[in-house]
Amino acid sequence: MGVADAYRNSVENQWCPGCPNFGILAAVKKSLAELDLAPHQVCLVSGIGQAAKLPHYLQANVYNGLHGRAIPAAIGIHVANPELKILVTSGDGDLYGEGGNHLLHAFRRNPDLTVIVHDNRVYALTKGQASPTTPRGEQTRLQFGGVEIDPAQMLATAIVSGCTFVARGYAGDIDGLSKILVRAIQHRGLALVDVIQPCITWGNHPVDWYRGRIVPLPQDHDPTHRDRAIAAALDVADVFPVGVLYETAPRPTFAESYRTRVGAGPLARLPRINRGEVEARLAAFIVNRD
Repeated sequence: MGVADAYRNSVENQWCPGCPNFGILAAVKKSLAELDLAPHQVCLVSGIGQAAKLPHYLQANVYNGLHGRAIPAAIGIHVANPELKILVTSGDGDLYGEGGNHLLHAFRRNPDLTVIVHDNRVYALTKGQASPTTPRGEQTRLQFGGVEIDPAQMLATAIVSGCTFVARGYAGDIDGLSKILVRAIQHRGLALVDVIQPCITWGNHPVDWYRGRIVPLPQDHDPTHRDRAIAAALDVADVFPVGVLYETAPRPTFAESYRTRVGAGPLARLPRINRGEVEARLAAFIVNRD
């Protein structure tokens, strides 16, 4: 059995037939196989939504949490077991909307996570309301007169906020997306990959509309040039440049100083603290507090 085959399971898929989420699922599996990561070495974390069902369809460690709370759960797993490759995979509503506050502070903390956003620019699970990335003026099932505010510029925000790897992919290009994911997973620190994923049921545009607006980044694009990366990351005139927008040298990851004190491996392997030591720490805390 190959590595990719090891990720297969028998869970019935509940996505709409032909959903581009299938492309993201295939790209994730392809990237993990290319990195020769076995299922027990990977943990997939998600929140709530159609995109958040992706971990259900892979045989690996999985944590499916609350709406908008995938990032804090993933950070906890990262701290508890830094040997795992942790992928957060949810939709634009889950990660940019309900979970946007957590994502913003994750850019600052820089945990070693790969965050994959299925960006279909609507809340698809709840039948097509506007999401944080829905363009101004688009009519939805709730915003009958059109969305009245500008979309969140999350990729540019990530770069400004110190995220050291920011990329955009397209669900219809499995090979191209898997190559981006391989680089993102290999990157040490927080990697954000926004994936254009047309919703064929509740979205406002057909797949062909998106396909015609997907353009590769210029060959001379320099991902280390911050200002140019921000310019490429901004959503302008419904054009979606795909590729690695921004990548800089890694910086210290979240909990490194903690790991220096307690040990480098999973917490489950560390020796247990005896009762007397716990009581002494509590006593010291009470004294210092008073």
